[in-house]
Amino acid sequence: MSDPADAPGGGAAPTAEPIEPSAPDEFGLVQAWWGDGKGKTTAALGMAVRAAGHGYRVHVLQFMKGGAASVESVRGEYNAMAALPGVSYENLGHYGWHALNDGTDDRDHEAEARAGLERAEELLAAARDADLTAALPLAGPPEDGMHMLVLDELLYAADRGLIAPGTVVDLVESKPADLELVLTGSHERPEYLLDHADLVTNVRKDKHPIDDGQRARRGTEY
Repeated sequence: MSDPADAPGGGAAPTAEPIEPSAPDEFGLVQAWWGDGKGKTTAALGMAVRAAGHGYRVHVLQFMKGGAASVESVRGEYNAMAALPGVSYENLGHYGWHALNDGTDDRDHEAEARAGLERAEELLAAARDADLTAALPLAGPPEDGMHMLVLDELLYAADRGLIAPGTVVDLVESKPADLELVLTGSHERPEYLLDHADLVTNVRKDKHPIDDGQRARRGTEY
């Protein structure tokens, strides 16, 4: 840690260390982030950044989130993840939100959510075949394994009936012991997961500018 006097305003400025491939000692839990408040995806991506900073391999698979009439298809997190060593990303859900008036067509949502589910199953199978107690190449494909897998908006897909909640439980039960699995989404409490997840967090909304007509803002919502 550098001298506090070296930082603007006198605060401490940690010295960044080179990111080298490493393996976590205590990964292997299941996290579920749900609720009607802003911050579920933000929390998951924050953990992805933190894990990447330690040299762990992270993959993010997003369901049902992308461009819509009110939101651009290219989001800040996509560009940021592409610049981070050890983090890869893909979106196999529909670009928009099911059953909401956001300019998207609901007809393809179920098929695309199922495609995302199939991809999640493939990623978990790859993780089972990998040695997650060892360091993994930061630039390697997710098929070579990952230490953390984020399935963003998967719980929302289950909440909307696009996939069965039981399939989410099947995913959790099929994960290898050393994989940290992070699930996000849903405004409804995922009762079906309570006996299967180690951490369940309700991100509750007390107030949100969207209720007053504020559209999603670049740099905060996308």
